[in-house]
Amino acid sequence: MTTSITVAVIDYGMGNLHSVAKALEHASSASSSSAKVLVTSDKQLIANADRVLLPGVGSMRDCMGEMQRLDLLDTIKQAAANKPFMGICIGMQALMTHSSENDGVNCLDIIPGEVERFADDLHDPLSESAQTNSDMRLKIPHMGWNQVTQQIKHPLWKNIPQNQRFYFVHSYFVVPKTPDPIAGSTQYGHPVCVALAQENIFATQFHPEKSADAGLQLFSNFINWNGSYDESSCG
Repeated sequence: MTTSITVAVIDYGMGNLHSVAKALEHASSASSSSAKVLVTSDKQLIANADRVLLPGVGSMRDCMGEMQRLDLLDTIKQAAANKPFMGICIGMQALMTHSSENDGVNCLDIIPGEVERFADDLHDPLSESAQTNSDMRLKIPHMGWNQVTQQIKHPLWKNIPQNQRFYFVHSYFVVPKTPDPIAGSTQYGHPVCVALAQENIFATQFHPEKSADAGLQLFSNFINWNGSYDESSCG
């Protein structure tokens, strides 16, 4: 039997909302739960939704500023506290305590930790030539497909192979206060946390909506997820 749920994609003017919503709708068509996707800044609709997704592109100062201007900070924190909640890209970074972007910005402080910028002289440690050739420096922003190593079992990794490639566009990365919430990592000059899991929250630095079938599978898993975590629910 197919159940129907609502997924609120929070609209604060800082995300590629159309592509996220379309990807969620596409994932819903292959899911055991039918999802009605709402792109909204309405606090009541967000509070009433079964699932909530916080997307984001742009700068952290603008991101947090728009959330505050629209009076969404408490609504977002409440959703992250009591229902399946997903953050994407800056939507993931905003969950942290503080970001070094824009000379320092306080974030939502839902998951303790910092957001830091990749170093300008970043090199691939596996390439000897990159150590001595400035032309071989890794580009910032980090843009393109990278393998993601799943650090834990989690319902949102269900049917997604280990070391699956996902699509990234970012110059900043999260550094959790402890390793406990790290759900996925990649290598870009050094190990980088690219997925977080804390109770009913799952967040990714990569863009599922740009990550082909693997991204759609992740969205399908999110639609089907009830927010709980136990070994029996993991694939």
